[in-house]
Amino acid sequence: MMSEITAAEQTALDKALLDALNPLASAMRARATGLPEERTWDANPIEVTLSILTTWKMVDAEVKRLTAIAAKTAGSYGASYEQLGAAWGITRQGARKKWPDAIDRSSPAEAEASLIELCGGSAELSRDPSSGGWRWAGKGADGTRDEADSTSYYATKEEAAAHAGAFLKEHAADRRQGLADQ
Repeated sequence: MMSEITAAEQTALDKALLDALNPLASAMRARATGLPEERTWDANPIEVTLSILTTWKMVDAEVKRLTAIAAKTAGSYGASYEQLGAAWGITRQGARKKWPDAIDRSSPAEAEASLIELCGGSAELSRDPSSGGWRWAGKGADGTRDEADSTSYYATKEEAAAHAGAFLKEHAADRRQGLADQ
C-alpha cells in the first residue's frame, strides 16, 4: 500500500512546505530576536538556519500529532495494526508500538451484540466481522423492520445505537408516546 510520489509531486510538496514554514519561522525568529519580521533574516547564517531547524521541529511535532489522530481514526473504523503498518511502511508490531491507542481494545462485553429497547420497539447492535464496524437491525413498535444499509458501518457501538434509536423513535406505536419517552 506504500505509495511513491513523482519528482514533480516531490517538488510541489517541498515548495508547499517551505511556503507554509516561512511565516512561522519568521514570526518565531522575530520573537526570539526582538527584530521586526522583515529584518529577522539579516543575522548570522548559523542563527538563521538554527531558527529554521527549530521551526521544523515544531512542524514535526504537529505532523506526529496529526498522524496519531489519523491512525486512531482509521482504527476506529476497523483498520488493523497490520493495515496501519502497511500504510506507514512498517510492520504490524511497529504500528502497535508507534500508535498503541489506535485500535480499540474494548472488553469482550463491549464487542458483543446487544439489544436495545426504546419507544416500544427493539434493535440489535452487532459488530460486522469483515469491517470491524457496528451495524443495527430493528423492529419498531408499529411493526416496521429496518436495518443499516449494507454499506453502512458505524465506528462505535454508540453511533450504531444512536441510529437505531432514531429509527425506533420514528416507528413508535404512538408517535406522541415516543416523543414523551425522550
